[in-house]
Amino acid sequence: MAALVVESLVKSFGGVRAVKGTSFTVDRGELLALIGPNGAGKTTTFNMVGGQLHPDSGSVKLEGRELVGLTPRAIWRMGVGRTFQITATYPSMTVAENVQMVLLSHHKRLLGWWTPAARQFRAEALELLARVGMAVQADRPSSVLAYGDLKRLELAMALANEPRLLLMDEPTAGMAPRERVELMALTADLVRERGIAVLFTEHDMDVVFAHAHRIVVMNRGEIIADGTPDAVRNDPHVQEVYLGSGAMFHGEPQGKAVVS
Repeated sequence: MAALVVESLVKSFGGVRAVKGTSFTVDRGELLALIGPNGAGKTTTFNMVGGQLHPDSGSVKLEGRELVGLTPRAIWRMGVGRTFQITATYPSMTVAENVQMVLLSHHKRLLGWWTPAARQFRAEALELLARVGMAVQADRPSSVLAYGDLKRLELAMALANEPRLLLMDEPTAGMAPRERVELMALTADLVRERGIAVLFTEHDMDVVFAHAHRIVVMNRGEIIADGTPDAVRNDPHVQEVYLGSGAMFHGEPQGKAVVS
């Protein structure tokens, strides 16, 4: 069953029509990659799903409930988690406190003056940190973490909201190759365990083709392909429009498979 249903999204900026009637779905337990060259409209589409941009027309539904017109915070309250290309954590807090802050908000306990914030939901925070391999660093300031560990922390923070849909904007940006593989493998495990629907944008084609269950390719504001990694890899239109020769789709030596 589809957790996310996007129908006929349209968005223009002045005289430029950035997105032209985009439609797709994301099922529970599915990792869907939304990719395309610069100017394809994928970031605009992604931000309309998350509420950072309002579409000119169209619909975004989470398990049948309309998201268009809601604020990002209201969308978060409905069960949509998000990670960012540039990590969004609180550097003055410890790793555990970062997760506890999200748990406090999720459980609507921010005004609970009778119990110090640092003592609330610590056990739950430690459980989430253990799941992403960060429990041993729970009491370290997040300001001293390596970038790959910050990405893991941000994932734990996103999971603290018990999301039904997780939006991941360039989840492996700035990470070393090994860290990229580990983070996406962890995400795939969590998707299977919790039945979360994941929509992610990514420039690293190795990451996309290794971990996405399905790929939606955009170009000039329109979807030009929607299918399994194998189907997209062999799509002549995708090869021509998105990757030129398309050689990297066929395992030929190309160095880093990254498209900007």
